[in-house]
Amino acid sequence: MADFQYEIVETIGVLSESSKGWKKELNKISWNGGTPKYDIRDWSPDHEKMGKGVTLTDEELQALKALI
Repeated sequence: MADFQYEIVETIGVLSESSKGWKKELNKISWNGGTPKYDIRDWSPDHEKMGKGVTLTDEELQALKALI
Protein backbone atom coordinates (compact mmCIF):
# COMPACT_ATOMS: atom_id res chain seq x y z
CA MET A 1 0.00 0.00 0.00
CA ALA A 2 1.35 3.41 -0.94
CA ASP A 3 2.05 6.01 1.71
CA PHE A 4 -0.38 8.85 2.02
CA GLN A 5 -0.69 11.98 4.09
CA TYR A 6 -3.66 13.50 5.81
CA GLU A 7 -4.37 16.60 7.84
CA ILE A 8 -7.49 17.06 9.92
CA VAL A 9 -8.32 20.65 8.98
CA GLU A 10 -11.52 20.91 11.03
CA THR A 11 -13.02 18.65 13.69
CA ILE A 12 -16.80 18.91 13.35
CA GLY A 13 -18.06 16.33 15.82
CA VAL A 14 -18.20 12.83 17.26
CA LEU A 15 -21.05 10.56 16.16
CA SER A 16 -20.30 7.66 18.53
CA GLU A 17 -17.59 6.07 20.68
CA SER A 18 -16.74 2.39 21.12
CA SER A 19 -15.85 0.71 24.41
CA LYS A 20 -12.20 0.66 23.24
CA GLY A 21 -12.12 4.44 22.84
CA TRP A 22 -12.34 4.61 19.04
CA LYS A 23 -14.63 7.42 17.86
CA LYS A 24 -16.69 7.73 14.70
CA GLU A 25 -16.09 11.34 13.71
CA LEU A 26 -17.14 13.86 11.10
CA ASN A 27 -14.08 15.90 10.14
CA LYS A 28 -12.85 17.97 7.25
CA ILE A 29 -9.63 16.35 6.01
CA SER A 30 -7.04 17.20 3.38
CA TRP A 31 -5.77 13.98 1.78
CA ASN A 32 -2.28 14.17 0.21
CA GLY A 33 -2.37 17.99 0.26
CA GLY A 34 -5.62 18.19 -1.71
CA THR A 35 -8.74 20.26 -1.16
CA PRO A 36 -10.26 19.38 2.24
CA LYS A 37 -13.32 17.11 2.09
CA TYR A 38 -15.86 15.97 4.65
CA ASP A 39 -14.94 12.60 6.09
CA ILE A 40 -16.80 10.11 8.30
CA ARG A 41 -14.70 7.29 9.81
CA ASP A 42 -13.53 5.64 13.03
CA TRP A 43 -10.38 7.01 14.67
CA SER A 44 -8.18 5.68 17.45
CA PRO A 45 -7.92 7.96 20.50
CA ASP A 46 -4.60 9.43 19.28
CA HIS A 47 -5.73 9.80 15.62
CA GLU A 48 -2.77 7.64 14.53
CA LYS A 49 -4.98 4.78 13.27
CA MET A 50 -8.17 4.96 11.26
CA GLY A 51 -10.88 2.64 10.03
CA LYS A 52 -12.53 2.60 6.64
CA GLY A 53 -14.74 5.56 5.98
CA VAL A 54 -16.48 7.69 3.42
CA THR A 55 -15.27 11.02 2.03
CA LEU A 56 -17.68 13.60 0.63
CA THR A 57 -17.27 16.82 -1.33
CA ASP A 58 -19.26 19.88 -0.30
CA GLU A 59 -21.82 19.07 -3.00
CA GLU A 60 -22.13 15.42 -1.92
CA LEU A 61 -22.63 16.47 1.71
CA GLN A 62 -25.42 18.85 0.65
CA ALA A 63 -27.05 16.07 -1.39
CA LEU A 64 -26.84 13.73 1.62
CA LYS A 65 -28.38 16.40 3.82
CA ALA A 66 -31.28 16.81 1.36
CA LEU A 67 -31.83 13.05 1.27
CA ILE A 68 -31.92 12.78 5.06
